[in-house]
Amino acid sequence: MEQKTKINAEEGKQDLVITREFDLPLELLFKAYTEPELIEQWMGTKVIKLENKTHGCYQFETSHNGQIMFKANGSIHAIELNKKIIRTFEMENMPIGVQLEFLDFEKLTDETSKLSIHIIYKSERHRAEQMKLPFAFGLNMAHDRLQEISKQK
Repeated sequence: MEQKTKINAEEGKQDLVITREFDLPLELLFKAYTEPELIEQWMGTKVIKLENKTHGCYQFETSHNGQIMFKANGSIHAIELNKKIIRTFEMENMPIGVQLEFLDFEKLTDETSKLSIHIIYKSERHRAEQMKLPFAFGLNMAHDRLQEISKQK
């Protein structure tokens, strides 16, 4: 099955670009990234904290059988309704370190939209650590769920 979320990671660089077109209006796509109950559904994680404002912060946590499997947090540097989110992202207890993310939301038609995410890592080595994980597979699964959940709203 074709993966609809594309990851462009050029050799020798410390960044990558993720793109995905959705069969969703721009407003629904943006909500999927900013409303805790939607994030929890498509990411499969608990939103501990989410302050959707410039200089806000967030914290996510995933557990399985009572054991915490994944924790992530970051700061929101800028947010513009239906247009962009600039934030940091850090997975705790991982060798990837803090990354800087630029999320751009674009209206294609009244019923379709595009998400572009430019991620900058501290170094090529840090990006390489990210790419060792089932990153592309997991992101595609999550974005597929986002597409289906948001269509139901």
